[in-house]
Amino acid sequence: MFLNKIKIFLLISICLIFFLLTYNDVKSQEPTIISGIAKVIDGDTIKIRKNKIRLYGIDAPESKQICQKPWLTISFLSFNKDYSCGEISTKKLKSKINNKHILCKSFNKDRYKRFIAECYENKTNINRWMVQNGYAVAYRKYSNKFISYENLAKKEKLGLWRGTFEMPWVWRKKK
Repeated sequence: MFLNKIKIFLLISICLIFFLLTYNDVKSQEPTIISGIAKVIDGDTIKIRKNKIRLYGIDAPESKQICQKPWLTISFLSFNKDYSCGEISTKKLKSKINNKHILCKSFNKDRYKRFIAECYENKTNINRWMVQNGYAVAYRKYSNKFISYENLAKKEKLGLWRGTFEMPWVWRKKK
């Protein structure tokens, strides 16, 4: 009888310790909702009030990144021209959401203390919109969610996919 009480006490103690150790993990899975008027910082980062938000699952060219697109094609010969794809990515996001009411759902923050979030303008998923129009790429290191939209943009030769470019994470490593 005494031995059974000790076993029950130990079992309850272990369960209680396990619960207390994992409680923060369970609590952190609740989304943080951030909404308000958006200001675009670059092609994958926005600001709502004082909250910096990195768009989840996508990566856009950096502000100073240069890409190439066809300028002139004659038969089998093609000439490319450089263009500022990072600036274009930022401009396209600005034209879509700047100074509009945006709602973002975040589950965590990155090492720079930015919220990582999926953001919506009305019912449009902004993250998806950037990738499916070729202004950003799916950031496979962190998510597979937008790969199918990237493949469609690539197939249709939209945005970045009209020409050649380095993936943003490769370009950043070189700088």
